[in-house]
Amino acid sequence: MHTTRSLHLAAEIGGPPRYDAASHIALARLAERGTLDFVTFRDSFARPGPDAMAVLARVAPETTRIGLVPTVTTTHTEPFHVSSAVATLDWMSRGRAGWHADVSTTEAEARLFGRRPAAPAPALWQEAGETADVSARLWDGWEDDAGIRAPSTGRAPSTGRFTDRDTPHPVDFEGTTFSVREPARVPRPPQGRPVTVFDATTGPAARAAARHADVVYVRASSPERAAVLRDELRRAAGTHGRDPDGLRVLVALTVDLGDAETAPGPGPESGPPLAGHGTYFRGGPVDLAELVTHWYRAGAVDGFHLTPLTPGRDLERIVNGTVALLQHRGLFRTFYPGGTLREHLGLARPANRYAPRGAGAAS
Repeated sequence: MHTTRSLHLAAEIGGPPRYDAASHIALARLAERGTLDFVTFRDSFARPGPDAMAVLARVAPETTRIGLVPTVTTTHTEPFHVSSAVATLDWMSRGRAGWHADVSTTEAEARLFGRRPAAPAPALWQEAGETADVSARLWDGWEDDAGIRAPSTGRAPSTGRFTDRDTPHPVDFEGTTFSVREPARVPRPPQGRPVTVFDATTGPAARAAARHADVVYVRASSPERAAVLRDELRRAAGTHGRDPDGLRVLVALTVDLGDAETAPGPGPESGPPLAGHGTYFRGGPVDLAELVTHWYRAGAVDGFHLTPLTPGRDLERIVNGTVALLQHRGLFRTFYPGGTLREHLGLARPANRYAPRGAGAAS
């Protein structure tokens, strides 16, 4: 089945710990040259390395179009601070921020904070979902352009309205492990709500993703399995009153492009094989383009999130080999049609829940 949906591609630029800004900037610029939707920077309390949010804040002024999505661990952190940090990244990048919500599961990580022991996965993912929920409420707490005034007129630059920075809406949110009463300190981000990403590998994570995510990662060893997972997530989103078309489902792959291309199979329906229960691809850039083409044309996925095994080598081959071939086939864009991450993903800017009816519509 051929689909007219846009193909979405993203890539991880973290890899082994590196503490120089230049290497991260170079990878982000390379991905931007390939017009990828966004880059991610993986982070956790369990391993050493620079802070993902800080790294991508440094990358932001050195790039102009590509989306920036750091991992943010919602366990042992304050939701108010999470929402403020993500909103700030959206402002600093002029509307290109997202965040990948993750959880911390081990006692060793819990001991880093000393506030509470590790909790079961369902409880952690419920808390992650509640963090996503209250973050959206905090981002909506300021009306669009509130607190942003032209120096000469005192009016908001995009609407021409006079605004009052002193009247944000309190959220008064009560979660299972936290409460947030006061309104946000950062005005509503350029995207309204930065893009929220969940990895739906486990059941509890998938349930949180269906409620709160804009982008969801899944793992599948065949396009048929990917289609099943995508359909399940879309149906679950619908049961929560969401528009399933507002969800982007990407297959997550670790890619090793150090090998030569494989010999063609007996037909295009076979496709290059995957290993590791659908989490690992090994071959050449043309092989990867064949896999992406086959799964996309089958209508199984909205795109792929690619983690290069060797970032410098493999991302270069993704951009100059795989992406170039997909562009030649007319399957992937050759330029960014907009400036924000939501625009790259084809997602509307959400209306502010606190705005008067008929005002602040998604655009």
